[in-house]
Amino acid sequence: MQCPMDTAASGTSPVLQFHSNADESTSHSSPLPTLIERSQRHCCGDGIPGEFPLAVSPSIVLHVLSACDLDPKDLANLEATCTFFSKPANFAPNFALSLPELAAFDMCQKRTMFKLMKQEDQECLKQRCGGSWKHVLKYILVREKNGSRVIAGPGHSIVISSNGDVYSFGANCSGQLGLGDSEDRFRPCIIRSLQGIRITQAAVGSRWTMLVSDTGSVYAFGKDNFRGAEVVDDAHIQITTPKIVESLKGVFVVQAAIGGYFSAVLSREGRVYTFSWGKEERLGHSSDPSDVEPRLLSGLEDVPVAYISAGNCYLLMLAYQPNGMSVYSVGCGLGGKLGHGCKTNKGMPKLIEQFQSLSFKPVSIAAGTWHAAALGADGRVCTWGWGHTGCLGHGDEEYKAVPTLVEGLRDVKAVHLSTGEYTTFVVAENGDVYSFGSGESLVFQEDDEAEEGPDFSTPSIVSSLKALNKKVVQISPTNASYWLNSEMGHPHTFAVMDSGDLCAFGGGIRGQLGVKLLEGVEKVSVPMHVPIVLN
Repeated sequence: MQCPMDTAASGTSPVLQFHSNADESTSHSSPLPTLIERSQRHCCGDGIPGEFPLAVSPSIVLHVLSACDLDPKDLANLEATCTFFSKPANFAPNFALSLPELAAFDMCQKRTMFKLMKQEDQECLKQRCGGSWKHVLKYILVREKNGSRVIAGPGHSIVISSNGDVYSFGANCSGQLGLGDSEDRFRPCIIRSLQGIRITQAAVGSRWTMLVSDTGSVYAFGKDNFRGAEVVDDAHIQITTPKIVESLKGVFVVQAAIGGYFSAVLSREGRVYTFSWGKEERLGHSSDPSDVEPRLLSGLEDVPVAYISAGNCYLLMLAYQPNGMSVYSVGCGLGGKLGHGCKTNKGMPKLIEQFQSLSFKPVSIAAGTWHAAALGADGRVCTWGWGHTGCLGHGDEEYKAVPTLVEGLRDVKAVHLSTGEYTTFVVAENGDVYSFGSGESLVFQEDDEAEEGPDFSTPSIVSSLKALNKKVVQISPTNASYWLNSEMGHPHTFAVMDSGDLCAFGGGIRGQLGVKLLEGVEKVSVPMHVPIVLN
């Protein structure tokens, strides 16, 4: 088997073929051992001082940079510290670009969303992101790193495999499993009508599911209603198999989100569209609540949004900027969950300024039903909004109207976080999982004979997950209002391991855990294995 260097040196087709070196001989007559020997001579000081060993074949360097999927920050460091990487590489399509810049372009080309764009649209996205392909790559990676292929909805669950297959299980009263009927499922079932279509992302609401394909199409099924669980409509149409959303055909969608009162989608250009809840300009427009047409969320025309997260009645947006991410919010401000220091509603997106005061650079956001959380680049965690049951992790149940650092995680470097109704999970770099908030959603054994219930208002390690001796990389809890979905049973949570294994705990009376519980058992506190391998 040949490595990328072998193929480039021998003249065969390299792993990636986006560029060719105009100044380089096409014969490639020098074998790789000669290059290695030459490199060794230079390392020993037997060559021209300052000469880069691989300068004889820049295409090799480019292919290595592209194939290794280097972080945009690493590519920028190469340009800043080495003249070889900062000078023009003399490759098409732009001979003035450096090798790291071309490598970033090649890595963008690996993504279908980018590859399918017209050249002028690619250039437009480049300018919106700051004028560099490294910025475009970082913009794409922000969404990919924030996304989850495992969604714990209110009563049903969706899991997406690494090859884009979709599994669904749990409550199916409105056809929200997409399996062609309305029968509940207690084991994961593949949605066969989608085979051949690569699904990359899912959003799950009350009796409603949305799926996004790698070609930008949105499929929906379940209760035919974008308006949310609060709308009582006995005459709604049930869609039991995935149906493409016609109103979004002109938009290349990369992410969907479902809140309690609305749905939202994000386009590849970084624009946000919302469905419904537009009365009194609560989401940037004044349409009637019954309106289910996608409406462009104005106010962010010059800021590309990389990721969105929907709470019950508000929306958080992680926006890309070359010097770091920023967070905008819009919607209902009760409890301070918009993060602006007040409880008033915002009909237009507004920047959360508190992060600048904290020297906090957000890289991930999670909008819970009534509270929110953000992860910083340095591993710190902020929470804000309603503090019921201690879900903010500050040791009390008081609300916070601005993002506030969780002091109980001061010595923990977090790499992932998620929020539910009154629950927050944080995954540490070493795989430990911390949680705070409603004990009903957490994996703790409660003492029924104790005079007072346990205190979940500060971060605690989830010992039952730690006992599995597997590194957890993601947590996905139900993010929906329980009182609107009480017939679905208690909320549930998934834990994703770095091995690709999947575990579940919490409520499972409708099959949403992927296993059938014993008669009379409504929920489990010990993680159970779900028969799906994600990788």
